[in-house]
Amino acid sequence: MAKPLIGISTYLDQSVRWGVWHLPAALLPAGYPRLVQAAGGLAAMLPPDEPAAAAQAVARLDALVIAGGPDVQPSRYGAQPHPRTGPPDLARDTWELALIEAALESGTPLLGICRGMQLLNVALGGTLTQHLEGHTEDVGVFGSHPVIPVPGTLYASVVPETFAVPTYHHQCLDRLAAPLTASAHAADGTVEAVELPGTPWVLGVQWHPEMGDDTRVMRALVTAATA
Repeated sequence: MAKPLIGISTYLDQSVRWGVWHLPAALLPAGYPRLVQAAGGLAAMLPPDEPAAAAQAVARLDALVIAGGPDVQPSRYGAQPHPRTGPPDLARDTWELALIEAALESGTPLLGICRGMQLLNVALGGTLTQHLEGHTEDVGVFGSHPVIPVPGTLYASVVPETFAVPTYHHQCLDRLAAPLTASAHAADGTVEAVELPGTPWVLGVQWHPEMGDDTRVMRALVTAATA
């Protein structure tokens, strides 16, 4: 059986150096495609493009991953920037919101990771807390904390037990978008996973599964992509 094609949203960096070259580049931490491959899928990078191209891109995919990355532009959810909010990537915000819309309209299985979960919430009318203490350790160092599933949810069907996950974020969901359901929490009550009932397969996780060894969430996406 052919492996499903899983698209992953990707950075477009204007100044990257490798060897003798110093050029613009489309970038993605290797953990993302490696996780897709370990889960039985084929990985395809989706660098920012014109929003009108999103539906065509998603139509060629079996599933979509919105990857982690920079803070979402606060004006997208009606807020002013917090002093600790980082500079937005406007092209990526626009492209990924278009990808999310196309996936939801087409029923394409969708996984949002960290920023991807936050952007899913914003796309559906929710808001974000712009700075949160305690979910990031040192700069550039992933931490770990337990995530508690909500019984009866899609996430709980994939990971039924409390499970320690790799985490690195300073923002989280504030007002949950009305269509979404919280499906996991941290011990402090922070929403750690969301899903969209009534759709074939839509899940967002606040942590970074690509930085760990557990493939269950990505395997569930791959399984949904072959349904």
